[in-house]
Amino acid sequence: MKIKKIIILFYFLIITGCVGYSSTGVLGTGVSIALDPRSLGTQIDDSLMQQNLRAKLLSEDKGYIISVKTKILDGRIFLTGKVNSIEDKLKITKLAWEIKGARSVNNDLRIKEEFNFKRSIKDLLITSQLRAAMIGNKKIKAVNYNIDTYKKIIYIYGIAQNKTERDEITKEAKQILDVKDVITSIFLVDDLRVVKK
Repeated sequence: MKIKKIIILFYFLIITGCVGYSSTGVLGTGVSIALDPRSLGTQIDDSLMQQNLRAKLLSEDKGYIISVKTKILDGRIFLTGKVNSIEDKLKITKLAWEIKGARSVNNDLRIKEEFNFKRSIKDLLITSQLRAAMIGNKKIKAVNYNIDTYKKIIYIYGIAQNKTERDEITKEAKQILDVKDVITSIFLVDDLRVVKK
């Protein structure tokens, strides 16, 4: 099993060697590999689950690739975005549960409605304000989090080093003007199955 993981890691390093580093991390899980407290094996497992889920969504309906965002942390699957119907939402939840290694599925998919430019700009502004606040707060490692805002509700996903960091993020999010609610899926390092030694 270790040799298989090493080969997969080598494969990812070759493929990503020409690609610039981004805030979503090389393995696409939304956190920086250098600062990620998960073990390398867990990061690779999450990345493979992510790729498998994206492939299932693509084979089911090509439109899902654009409208559905997926994040996987330590085997926990998070779904956000917009779909056409409640049937689509249920179908995507079923596909996520079929992924080998899935520990839980958190479905925050919304049913599509008419595009609202003003609301979209407001949501983008809220996300930007929270990202700036997190970067400015020395108690938070901002690269370890993904933020989505929809209808003034903030969704935060990531891994906190400790409870203080998790509480700081929630506090920063609730201080932003016009925010209706803050929904967090923030795991502590101690909650992870395997962490770096």
